Formats: sequence, structure tokens, C-alpha cells
Amino acid sequence: MKCPSCQHFETKVIDSRVTKDGTAIRRRRECLSCGFRFTTYERAEIQLPMIIKRDGRREPFIREKVIEGLKKACQKRPISMEQIEAFVNQLERELAETGEKEIHSTTIGEKVMEKLHEWDEVAYVRFASVYRQFQDVTEFIEQIQQLLNKKKRPGN
Repeated sequence: MKCPSCQHFETKVIDSRVTKDGTAIRRRRECLSCGFRFTTYERAEIQLPMIIKRDGRREPFIREKVIEGLKKACQKRPISMEQIEAFVNQLERELAETGEKEIHSTTIGEKVMEKLHEWDEVAYVRFASVYRQFQDVTEFIEQIQQLLNKKKRPGN
């Protein structure tokens, strides 16, 4: 494992632990050259479908892109990194279990929207404004109005 500080290739593992959700092994490492300590995660590699973007391009599913989008939407909201990680783990399992070779990005976007709607309305609207590409404030207001109308219905 290459040291992120000095780029030396020899490091030693100081500590290994299974993550809380049991989907990865967390390893603390120390560079044998400069002594820099860092953390790595080892995950099982699962075959995920290619993602078909809106413009027709295809790219591999990138876990970090989903996490970054969720982190931006949930910034300064009461959503923990553990919740985000658990959701992305679940999403990866669901995608792998479909058995599909390709999947549209809108499928992933809608799953993220559903989870954010369940977690936090502010995070949901933040994500929706980017995901649905709001062009003006009117679209933003319409989305908020829909949320308010759902809250007013009996049984909500």
C-alpha cells in the first residue's frame, strides 16, 4: 500500500477491525519510511451494473459520487455518515441483485430521493434542486409546496 504522504510503497498494518455494518475491514497503517499513519478500507468487490447517464454516456457505478451527493444534501442536517454509508451499502446490494448489466442513473437518483424524503425534507429539497435541474425559483417553490401539501393530508 502506497503512503499518501511520501508515496513510499512499504507500510505496515497496525490495527484491523470490521466496520460497524460488517461490510468492510478498516485497517490503520503506518508508513515504514516517514511514519505517517492513515486508514484504508477493504470491501468485497461486487459486480455492479454500468450507469447510463441522461446524455447516453455509460460509466461505472462510483460509490463515492453517491456519498458526496448525499453529504452535500445533508450538510448541516441531522444525518450521520453511518446512515449515509448504510444506505449506499444497501443501494449497492440492490443494484448487484438486479442482475442487470446496465441501469439508468434516474433509477439511482429516485432511490436517493426516496431515502432523503424519508430522512430530512431540507436535504431532500437540496438534492432535488440539483437532481431535477431546477431552472428558476418557481420550480423550487413548487417542490416545497408539494412537501407542505403532503404534510397537511390526514394521516401524515
